[in-house]
Amino acid sequence: MNKTKHNLILGAILTGTFLVPVNSTMIAVGLPTISSDLKVSVADITWVVTIYLIIMAVAQPIAGKLGDIYGNKKVMQIGFILFFVFSIACTFAFNLISLIIFRSLQALGGALATPNATAVIRHVMPKDKLSNVFGFFGLSMGLGAAIGPLLGAGLISLFSWKAIFWVNIPFLMVSIILSWFIVPSVNETKKHALDMVGSFCLGIILTLFTLMLSKSEYINVLSVLVLGVTIAVFIYQERAAKSPLIEFGMFKNLHFSSANISILINNFVMYSTVLFVPILLESYNFSLNSIGALLFYFSLAMSLSSWLGGRLANRLGKGKVIILSFILLSFTVLLYFGFTSGTSYLYVMIVLIFGGFSAGIGVASMQAASMESVSKEKSGVASGIYSTFRYIGGMMASVVVSIVVGTSTLYVALLIFSLIGLLVSIGLNKKVELKIRAS
Repeated sequence: MNKTKHNLILGAILTGTFLVPVNSTMIAVGLPTISSDLKVSVADITWVVTIYLIIMAVAQPIAGKLGDIYGNKKVMQIGFILFFVFSIACTFAFNLISLIIFRSLQALGGALATPNATAVIRHVMPKDKLSNVFGFFGLSMGLGAAIGPLLGAGLISLFSWKAIFWVNIPFLMVSIILSWFIVPSVNETKKHALDMVGSFCLGIILTLFTLMLSKSEYINVLSVLVLGVTIAVFIYQERAAKSPLIEFGMFKNLHFSSANISILINNFVMYSTVLFVPILLESYNFSLNSIGALLFYFSLAMSLSSWLGGRLANRLGKGKVIILSFILLSFTVLLYFGFTSGTSYLYVMIVLIFGGFSAGIGVASMQAASMESVSKEKSGVASGIYSTFRYIGGMMASVVVSIVVGTSTLYVALLIFSLIGLLVSIGLNKKVELKIRAS
């Protein structure tokens, strides 16, 4: 397959998948406008954001398994079509319930598309190009999240909140058409049907986990009891099933486990930064425009370094790049201790640009390490698990920040997690080097 064909395939995939993070962040600036138009409280309208996160966290491991069974390209295209149809449906929402339902189905489309797009990339791209491709994939997804609020604000001011859904349509049409004709089909395994009991249990587990992390009122004895029982049933089911949704044996692979732990920690530190910075800087009397610009610099630096990290991995090796990322991340957290009421705009800007660079530099290597550690036939489920660990890191950040924001305890927690990530990556890299020498 020539370079032009590779670029067209990547373009077809990225045109659709970059809309997933765009729609995750773009709607945030429109919540007050939507709540006013639908005549509901801002507290109620936040369910439009929460439900998106829940569906993305719950559905991705299941979506990855579906792709491995029925074909990653096929499931990816179904995801694009669902995202297309329910983006249109969101513009016709007539009350909060209808918007939440349409938004849920839109998120389901994104959840089906994202892990299977990653699996398709694993199947069709040469192994020596994977780090570069995942670096570019990370650049696209990061830029999507970064431009979301800016794009949303512009569309709402020029048109209405419905424009943030209409803008998806031309991109999705291009992605659906290109992927249909250009992306090659990936072999289906279809050895066994989807593990329905396991899928149901995992859905309950991740839904409760997300609700308990995002909304404190769901933390009670009943929810903890249900969560514990469901986890026990899920573990029993996965061990007994002929074709389990999640093969626990995969976690015996140190490369796979460390890659997923790494992205969880990386996302925990990254999302903590995105969440605590606006709260902290507002208390320091920074303007909203200044805060928005600083977060944009952070996101932009993260996106660009993700692309750079993919290229760097080909020279240094994925293990060394992941180690470098946690060294830089630990140093960034130390710089956070310098945030005080007298902190200058320039200092915050430099720290956040450096922090964004640190958070992004290792992402492509983490993703490539996770995907390469399993057989191609398990690429979908591996990608789904990776995405879920990423979301869990973000949800953990929302809880920790809400509890200890404004205190040095937050910085201590971030530093501890960064150092744990560093220790995990160093340990793995040493094992790899010993294995190479032994062979």
